[in-house]
Amino acid sequence: MSTVLAVIPARGGSKGVPGKNLAPVGDAPLVVRAVRACRAARLVTSVVVSTDDPDIAAAAQAAGAELIERPPAIAGDTATSEAAVLHAMDVYEERHGAALDAVLLVQCTSPFVTHGELDGVAAAVLGGADSALTAAPFHGFVWRDGERGENGGAHGVNHDKAVRPRRQDRPQDLLETGAAYAMRADGFRAARHRFFGRTELVRTDPARVLEIDDPHDLARARALVPLLDGGAPELPAGPFPGYLPTRADIDAVVLDFDGTQTDDRVLVDSEGRELVSVHRGDGLGIAALRRAGLPLLILSTEQNPVVAARARKLRIPVLHGIDRKDLALKQWCEEQGIAPERVLYAGNDVNDLPCFGLVGWPVAVASAHDVVRGAARAVTSAAGGAGAIREIASWILGKELTSS
Repeated sequence: MSTVLAVIPARGGSKGVPGKNLAPVGDAPLVVRAVRACRAARLVTSVVVSTDDPDIAAAAQAAGAELIERPPAIAGDTATSEAAVLHAMDVYEERHGAALDAVLLVQCTSPFVTHGELDGVAAAVLGGADSALTAAPFHGFVWRDGERGENGGAHGVNHDKAVRPRRQDRPQDLLETGAAYAMRADGFRAARHRFFGRTELVRTDPARVLEIDDPHDLARARALVPLLDGGAPELPAGPFPGYLPTRADIDAVVLDFDGTQTDDRVLVDSEGRELVSVHRGDGLGIAALRRAGLPLLILSTEQNPVVAARARKLRIPVLHGIDRKDLALKQWCEEQGIAPERVLYAGNDVNDLPCFGLVGWPVAVASAHDVVRGAARAVTSAAGGAGAIREIASWILGKELTSS
């Protein structure tokens, strides 16, 4: 898998709209919306936010981004986005010891950028382009004032003012949206500019193009949220009282293992072999979900024979020994042809939070870490290893599960 880094520059100073990157649009601040879109893109392997502001840093980290502290020298009004991206690339590669194949520049100020558009520019570069950008079809007549045209006054820039062809008879122009750019990493380092070599355009929906530069733009973005965010109601943080997922909401179920299907304790014998305790009711629930035709997966950080043995017993696939569970989950969804927003993921600890940010139904077991319960869309009444998975299966299938 290619290493694709999305960099979101989000400094604290803003003259046009003070505190702009933390301004809420819909259910989240602008920086959080950008992080969400990047994390949902299947080709993006890591997301960083480059900032000099502690409040932006806190919001970005809570949304699942890695933080890059931006030095004062490239945090002022005259600092370029390219400088922030180059600095973030250097810090990321040194921190992780990994060479980048491609880098994305994603702007917080475009609140309606989609993960599909981000995948589009990334795919263009991974497919052979040197750079790529999002652009929207534009059919307007552009004028310029203040320069001498025929007889003085304004003159047409992309047209002859004496000729007014129909829209379908004019060559189509494309307007740079300012939302997303992708660059081949080595080429960007050499050029130090986002446009170099062969540049490809990724066409976007003109209705979604909006850059927030002043308070009027911000007001317009907020007014458009019900239309461009799909008309979904704004949802409160944390558990949703009174509503639990049903079969109509879910196309797949992905389960953590330790602390979710177990009570998080491990018994070790004199030979160093590990034993865990599971709940028979959870096996009953998983069997019922399997019979209902739902794709199932166990996804675990631990590389342990007991995880594989339990998966074989349950007759469901397992991926274990996974350091980046979110990347594995993205790839599995892609292979299965399942939209992440139609996935229920059940977990219990902080290493499950990146997966929580990808799926439509993040679920915490009752014994989960406080932060994990707070990030979940629903929380079971049963603890991990005490029937929590059976409870989730009952929600989805709409019936109490019994062994009879």
